[in-house]
Amino acid sequence: MKQFRIAMLLVLGLILGACGGGSGSSSNTTNNVNGNWTAALSDPNGGPTFAFTTSLSQSSGTAVSVTNLSFTTATPCFSSGGSETGSFILSGNFDGNVTGAFQLSIQSGTPSGNQLVLQGTVKNNTISGTWILTGVTSGCTGSGNFTMTKM
Repeated sequence: MKQFRIAMLLVLGLILGACGGGSGSSSNTTNNVNGNWTAALSDPNGGPTFAFTTSLSQSSGTAVSVTNLSFTTATPCFSSGGSETGSFILSGNFDGNVTGAFQLSIQSGTPSGNQLVLQGTVKNNTISGTWILTGVTSGCTGSGNFTMTKM
C-alpha cells in the first residue's frame, strides 16, 4: 500500500509539472499583441490611402486599449482629436503563435462625424483585413484592405 501511494504521488507530480511553466506560459501571448503598431490602408485597387501608428494593449476580456494614434499621412478626415476603441478574440497555442479576430474603430474629433472601422485577423505580429470609412466630410468615404505590423 505504501508503494502504491508513492507511485501515485510521483504520477501526480509528473502531471502537475507538465501543466505549468516553460515556454508554453500564457504570458508570451501578451507580448504578441501589446506594443506599437504601424498600419497601411489601401484602396480596392491596392493604392495607398491612409497610414497611422498606434499602441495596442489588451485590457480585460476582449477589449483592447488603443493609445498614441497618429495618422502619418495627411487626411482631412482626421485632422485632430478623436477616439478609438478596439477588440479582439485571441486563440493560439501560447507558444507565441497568437491568432484571432480583430476590430478597431476610430471616431474623428475635428472634423466630427467620420468613422474608420478596421476588421481583420491577428496572426502573430501582423493584423490584416478590410476597412470602411464613413463620414460627413467631403472625400471621407471609402473601403479597402489594411495590414498592421508590430514595430
